[in-house]
Amino acid sequence: MVSKEDTCSLGLAVEQSPVVIPDVTVKELLDAIPSHCFERSTFKSSLYLWAPELISLDILYFDYKIIVEPSISAHPRDYLHRFAQYALWSIYGFWAGLFMTGLWIIAHECGHHAFSPSNSISDSVGWVLHSSTDFDSLGVPYFSWRITHAQHHASAGHMTRDQVHVPFTRSDFGLAPFDRSRGDILGSYVTNEMMKELWEVMGDTPITALIRGGAFLLSAMPLYLTINFHGQTHYPKWTNHFDPNAVMFKPHQFRQIIWSNIGIALWLAALTTWACKRGVWEVLSVYGIPYLWTNHWIVLLTFLQHTDPMLPRYRGSEFTFARGALATYDRSLLGDCGKLMAWIGAHATHGNCENHVLHHVSSKIPHYNAWEASVALKKFLQSRGIQSDGLPVGWAEGLHVFRECKFVEDEGDIVFYKNSQGIALAQPMLNGEDTCDKITMAGKPGRQPSEYISSKYFVGAVNAKLQTNDEHEYWVLELE
Repeated sequence: MVSKEDTCSLGLAVEQSPVVIPDVTVKELLDAIPSHCFERSTFKSSLYLWAPELISLDILYFDYKIIVEPSISAHPRDYLHRFAQYALWSIYGFWAGLFMTGLWIIAHECGHHAFSPSNSISDSVGWVLHSSTDFDSLGVPYFSWRITHAQHHASAGHMTRDQVHVPFTRSDFGLAPFDRSRGDILGSYVTNEMMKELWEVMGDTPITALIRGGAFLLSAMPLYLTINFHGQTHYPKWTNHFDPNAVMFKPHQFRQIIWSNIGIALWLAALTTWACKRGVWEVLSVYGIPYLWTNHWIVLLTFLQHTDPMLPRYRGSEFTFARGALATYDRSLLGDCGKLMAWIGAHATHGNCENHVLHHVSSKIPHYNAWEASVALKKFLQSRGIQSDGLPVGWAEGLHVFRECKFVEDEGDIVFYKNSQGIALAQPMLNGEDTCDKITMAGKPGRQPSEYISSKYFVGAVNAKLQTNDEHEYWVLELE
């Protein structure tokens, strides 16, 4: 039996966690939810709309009276005042951005027509929130985004049909196809040679990852809308949400894209007019910083909802709507900062992060009914052994996932993320069979399993069995 030190000197092996691949129908998922949770109320939705509006306006008044106006008359060498001003400015930006994210969630529900039984009311409110001249408008082309977001829900977790947070593949990094003689394609082990090759292409230090992660949080949303960043890599270059002829849109949707662009034009015109009349500094301090915080929260939320080493991605016949809907996580926003902050985060953003799996099962359930519906759905999922909860949303978890989820392989109908060393932390478990107990290794004719075990990856193995097909011989090893 080889020591762990010898094993690590020649490669790296991990004990992967089995992840249940759901084998449930949409009907089973919907039947688990109480029927009254599907009811939508325009009046109730409107109440939740005005609450964050009023809070945001109160925060705005605080910012203007305490920060903006005093800064105009303050002496440039009044350093104590300046320090207090920037400290208050930071607090304002955080809280205003958090509640603006709550308004984005309401607009997001409008896009699913969950705001009201009337599609016209939902679309009107969503268009205003996303792209009007209102202080809290979010600068998102409403109809364009609604169309691609619906496609995301229809194909969540699908490698070639999902629209956002689509994993990069080995070939996207310009790497050669996977060499089975240098590791396990499922990611349980990898040679030093392959690790070095991968690290040179996609490896990053903690500081580099922190910088890249920060830039990702602040810029991913506008870049996704303008250049298809983190979207489908097979789309034409310069694919964006403003071109009515973009590949994501159909001819009959042309006018909707134009209306979206009109809304963005009005939004930009309002910001330009404000800056000309009141100054760029006021626009940046009152609107710009909360806007960046809002983008940060939207990207962090959606990234962690759909990205984790334990969440599978699908190709071909292995994909179903139910599997895609369950290839997401519920997480507690600000849950890593204590119970009070978790409560504030959940209610400021209407439970979008805490009830996201339910949202993918049925996107027309309004957020005020999602709490009860999510509890009922979780009971059903737990009875099937399906995990639906991830760790709380925060920067530490975001950085961890950012570093562990670098790419997936180009082959395989059920794939999990690998890190920059080529290691995956999970393997699929289908029909109750734990595939983590069976590792398939490509071999050459006459090669004995003991040569793999003692010289490379494993501490020990039992029941080695030779299998063949038209192209390869394989040793299937039952691990101790």
